[in-house]
Amino acid sequence: MTENGSPAELVRCGWATSAADYIAYHDEEWGRPVTGDDRVFERLTLEAFQSGLSWITILRKRENFRAAFAGFSIPAVAAFGQDDVDRLLADAGIVRNRAKIEAAIANARAALDVELSDLVWRYADPDAPVPATPADVPAQTAGSKALARELKSRGFRFVGPTTAYALMQAIGLVNDHLADCWTRATEPSR
Repeated sequence: MTENGSPAELVRCGWATSAADYIAYHDEEWGRPVTGDDRVFERLTLEAFQSGLSWITILRKRENFRAAFAGFSIPAVAAFGQDDVDRLLADAGIVRNRAKIEAAIANARAALDVELSDLVWRYADPDAPVPATPADVPAQTAGSKALARELKSRGFRFVGPTTAYALMQAIGLVNDHLADCWTRATEPSR
């Protein structure tokens, strides 16, 4: 509380302060543990679609992605065919990139053969260093390189080490909230 009794302004990671969508995502989701195959598949798919774009673009289209990709149900997306690819390429509510759309479908098919949540969570790094500044946050790590390799070996596409690390950050495998970020005081468990 401040001297006048109003709540003190929360300190957040710098990237999270430029838009209300970012603030909500940062405060309620980013770095919080996500489990369940379909939920992890959703995050993996969105991180792949984000590649080369601003995350705010994906955040603002997320509900459209959910509708277009059958709520990210792995079996439903795995059953998508050419008509679905054509439908998705015509959907202005999502990012219309053929390679990313086809990768999402291929990844759903690959996910049918694994327990995706368990596989990904094997790469959790709860002992990762606490970043003090944005410069301390890596784009990829040995763990994200290993995760990307394993996913690729199982038939996943569009999952390089940078995308794998963004997934790790998003679903809580690492906690890259800066040292002074208010979320560090709230340690959610898996």
